[in-house]
Amino acid sequence: MLFKQQALLRQKLFVLGSLAIGSLLYLVARVGSLDRLQPLCPIDGRFGSRGQDEIQLRALQFKRGLLHEFRKGNATKEQIRLHNLVQQLPKAIIIGVRKGGTRALLEMLNLHPAVVKASQEIHFFDNDENYAKGIEWYRKKMPFSYPHQITIEKSPAYFITEEVPERIYKMNSSIKLLIIVREPTTRAISDYTQVLEGKERKNKTYYKFEKLAIDPNTCEVNTKYKAVRTSIYTKHLERWLKYFPVEQFHIVDGDRLITEPLPELQLVEKFLNLPPRISQYNLYFNATRGFYCLRFNIVFNKCLAGSKGRIHPEVDTSVITKLRKFFHPFNQKFYQITGRTFNWP
Repeated sequence: MLFKQQALLRQKLFVLGSLAIGSLLYLVARVGSLDRLQPLCPIDGRFGSRGQDEIQLRALQFKRGLLHEFRKGNATKEQIRLHNLVQQLPKAIIIGVRKGGTRALLEMLNLHPAVVKASQEIHFFDNDENYAKGIEWYRKKMPFSYPHQITIEKSPAYFITEEVPERIYKMNSSIKLLIIVREPTTRAISDYTQVLEGKERKNKTYYKFEKLAIDPNTCEVNTKYKAVRTSIYTKHLERWLKYFPVEQFHIVDGDRLITEPLPELQLVEKFLNLPPRISQYNLYFNATRGFYCLRFNIVFNKCLAGSKGRIHPEVDTSVITKLRKFFHPFNQKFYQITGRTFNWP
């Protein structure tokens, strides 16, 4: 009889202990989430339409579930009004470069409580059909946010599309523009690798990189090949500089963002006039994937899609050498224009 009572008591204690642990985990998760969503300190910024030098962040007092409903479009007008949420045009845009790390940069900046990201590439300024729909269509593609948060979108095709600089200028001549670059030859091979993977999924054949990058008639670099042309950064940047001063651009080192992301993110925070909020706590190296993943709070982590970090095919070393020699003068000019030097061969 005594043995049964002791067993029953142990069972009750186990249940009570489980409930206590569950409650504790809930509270930790909730506090961690609110810590991410309730910044209370001011932002030193110049994003206000009235030229404010200091912008106070509003308290973000809603649960993740409710914000998720807003993003899905399931929120009522009354809920939106009560939470004082708006869909606002971006105050910063990641305009490129394709395969430079635009998605990683956007996701990492989203760690900052004052940043709200557009999850999908909208392709408003580079797509004539979308652009014809008007600026209000574009605004409605933006996520809900508080008025003093910064909305950021990214569409890498913007950087290389001729019409885009003028179109963005007409929307906002003082917008902040982010360009993330990698070593040009590596970027071109990465570009090729993504296209190759898409062809293979459809059981289609594709030329080797060497055949596309080098003109078989002249044995010189094929500047008609889009992957090569995109890596001539200075040519595209010069088009943008006809509309925007160089001070409105910030160049992000995409290679460093892979190996040492925090210093690069801190430079972007400074460029966007944001208080420093992203710390080493928010970034942890995933040895299995070989990349840094994101930690929003004690329970919510996120890694980039598995398609990131594709293994590049082997490329003839003579072709790599030829490409690097070709890009070298363009790189030197890029350093001169932007004021940022990279250790590219």
